[in-house]
Amino acid sequence: MKLYRTILAATAVAATCISSAQPRLGAAPEPETPDAPRRQSSAWTLTYPLGGHEPSTVDTLLYNYQKRSIPSMESDAYATTGNLGAEGINMIFSQRREGSPFFFDDALAAWLPAFRNQKFYNVYIPMTILSYNFGGNKQNHQDRLQATFAGNVNRRIGIGAMMDYLYSKGAYEAQATKDFSWGASGYYNGDRYEMQAFYQHFNFLNKENGGITDDLYITDPAVLQGGVDRIDAKSIPTRLTDAHNRINGDLLFMTHALKVGFWRDQQVNDTLTRQVYIPVMRFLYSFDYSSRHRFFINTNPQQGEEFWENRYIDPTRTEENFRYWQVTNTLGMEMIEGFQKWAKFGISAYASLQNRRYTLPTYDWHPELTEEQAAALTPLPRGVAVDPRTTQTLLWVGGNLRKEQGSLLRYRADVRFGLVGDVAGDLELSGKIATRFKLLGDTVEIAADAHFSNLKPSWLLRHYVSNHFAWNNDFGKTRRVGFGGRLVIPWTRTTLSAEVENIQNYVYFNDRSLPTQHGGNVQVVTAAIDQRLRFGIWNWDNRVTFQTSTDSKVIPLPKLAVYSNMYLNFKAFRVLTLQMGVDCNYYTRYRGLDYQPATMSFHVQGPDGIDVGNYAFANVYATAKLYKVRFYVLWSHVNQGWFSKNYFSLPHYPVNPRRLQFGLSVDFAN
Repeated sequence: MKLYRTILAATAVAATCISSAQPRLGAAPEPETPDAPRRQSSAWTLTYPLGGHEPSTVDTLLYNYQKRSIPSMESDAYATTGNLGAEGINMIFSQRREGSPFFFDDALAAWLPAFRNQKFYNVYIPMTILSYNFGGNKQNHQDRLQATFAGNVNRRIGIGAMMDYLYSKGAYEAQATKDFSWGASGYYNGDRYEMQAFYQHFNFLNKENGGITDDLYITDPAVLQGGVDRIDAKSIPTRLTDAHNRINGDLLFMTHALKVGFWRDQQVNDTLTRQVYIPVMRFLYSFDYSSRHRFFINTNPQQGEEFWENRYIDPTRTEENFRYWQVTNTLGMEMIEGFQKWAKFGISAYASLQNRRYTLPTYDWHPELTEEQAAALTPLPRGVAVDPRTTQTLLWVGGNLRKEQGSLLRYRADVRFGLVGDVAGDLELSGKIATRFKLLGDTVEIAADAHFSNLKPSWLLRHYVSNHFAWNNDFGKTRRVGFGGRLVIPWTRTTLSAEVENIQNYVYFNDRSLPTQHGGNVQVVTAAIDQRLRFGIWNWDNRVTFQTSTDSKVIPLPKLAVYSNMYLNFKAFRVLTLQMGVDCNYYTRYRGLDYQPATMSFHVQGPDGIDVGNYAFANVYATAKLYKVRFYVLWSHVNQGWFSKNYFSLPHYPVNPRRLQFGLSVDFAN
């Protein structure tokens, strides 16, 4: 797909949506100030599996709009192969998401569409947000086009759509990404019946270069070039040139709720009343379907022989397919909080029946191989299963207790038990509680949370066959227990947080890129402070995170991570809001994880591994908002080579060099 065709198509869709969508019937809308949010509009995401509402926001904020174009700033400590849309892992352990049953997803979790990211909008006027970010030159250009549409047919029915196209050639050789996703959503919110549904599709294609062949090309190129100290990033040789990963998939989710309740008179003014329907119970059904297809290919056998130790299926090339799908049907019922004054909490219960299927590459004899090539095949490890297709039936029951109304105390507790199949005996518990109170003329917030889980590792971590890796593991259940808390002090603009987690039987990828289980306990302690300073138009935001692992050979982490952002924030000519400044992230040196393209996994290094970190990545930027238009100019990695040239995010994977980038976002609102 050519980029200009995508831009034209998205522009046409936006124009059609703007011209065809009409505000819902009612009183004429009041005029908005340029930076005021849409009146009577709201956004929410869904909770799994019953489809409850979690409040969210509309993406129209100016603050740090430019950060989304820098892959290494996805978090304050983010280990990435370098390119936007490429593989990476969050090295702030408390922010790391739970692993997927199809673990290839985990490396692209920052970019893949997902259930947790799907938003629904109730908008006062139709909304179309069109964004285009770009940078670089002809050899390494980076483009990203995004579009979001939302509109209300009436006060009960809303529809939405999204599209995200990312194409980046990458700063280094054989590093290009082409990521495309799109989706549609809709809801109906009636007195007695509710429906919410969405569909997402994605197709991600990532070149794999295996890292550069020699780190001296970055740290001291003169040694390799006869005294010449400058080198073009694209000319640095890489370990792989003919390998790529492709992941595509679909996600369809819909939830239906039948509400049972009563009518109540509600006072409109001194003389008028109206009847409103008060739901007491909801009977729910949700349907969840997701599928994945992962394709990996390497057509250079010489590079493959040097990069991988084993060849179980074909010594001449690697071409393998992995497929996964799951269907989940859930029935539940819920008592709704607040239908009477004495109903101070809500409670729900549900049962989920889930079917899964895994399909692995077929391991069989290849008659086209010569005797010499067949002799080069590596025998499968003892006990490795070769059945290419496995189907599972799982049954879960669960429920929650929650209080989401009121200003003094709010809480939520969730529980889920596995009864049938691979999840039999599995248990998940989580809870959170928060309170707010007045102190020194402002509102202080204190929150605490806890979780416990006892889960069997996913089937794919236990059984796997491919050309370069094969295993059959008998893992025990992984037990995790954690506690955390947060304190928000508004008058000093300070947020303090802390968390401690104990993990037993932790599964990780070892220095041979094979999943292994650590039989003991590992504790991870995290403490963070977010402090924002402001004097007039001058602002300085700082976030400092300290973390430590009791076993750095199993869970290696940088001890300290810092994000600092100093900027001027002011309004010019009464209508132009500006944010101009410099920001950077930094984390201390540690024995970093390495990346394995054949499994799309991050694994620990051996005793002779390479340390990464102790490098500040800085950017100079200017962002602006004029009515419904946001734009930025960004000079990323402005400090390249100033004090150190050791700018590696992963071993042999340097971050992007200095680059000028631009972005534009238009909020088309009728």
